[in-house]
Amino acid sequence: MLRREIIVIMEDYLFKILIVGPAAVGKTSILERFIYNRFSENYKLTIGVSFLSKIVDLSENGIIRLSIWDIGGQERFESLRTEFYKGAAGAVIVFDLTKLETYNAIEKWLNEVRHYAGNIPFILIGNKADLLIHFVRVVEKKEAQEFARTHNSTYIETSAKTGENVDEAFQKFSQMLVDTIIKQK
Repeated sequence: MLRREIIVIMEDYLFKILIVGPAAVGKTSILERFIYNRFSENYKLTIGVSFLSKIVDLSENGIIRLSIWDIGGQERFESLRTEFYKGAAGAVIVFDLTKLETYNAIEKWLNEVRHYAGNIPFILIGNKADLLIHFVRVVEKKEAQEFARTHNSTYIETSAKTGENVDEAFQKFSQMLVDTIIKQK
């Protein structure tokens, strides 16, 4: 006879977070790496929005569930995506370390998030760090760090392909969200 154990995890917090940025910067790939620890070479365009969920254990600061909404970055979806911003507790803003136009668009993305979701916390991610051995870095790390610092945030570089810093980014962001809640109390 098979014995089954039921494990019940009680979350201390539940956060709806957005992952936004220009098309093809690796938002969906970052989520696939974070949620399933996998990477696919086959790029799939996010049409509108998709969402995934994951539990993050912050040790002494509790267990949280992230409901992560992957927002399509194409301009043609702009009118659709704004409805999905409502109720978000935070945002992950992503750009491609090898494409300057994606970095130049982050201020637009931050303004859009703040316009539709309010002044919520965000983390800035420069993705595709694995490509820096083949391509030129288009944004100095200090510049991206300064942008994040100026907007009371933090910056981290990741590679969805190798997994470099992906879990760390979400751990750090989860802690930022909990710290925001504690400050508000």
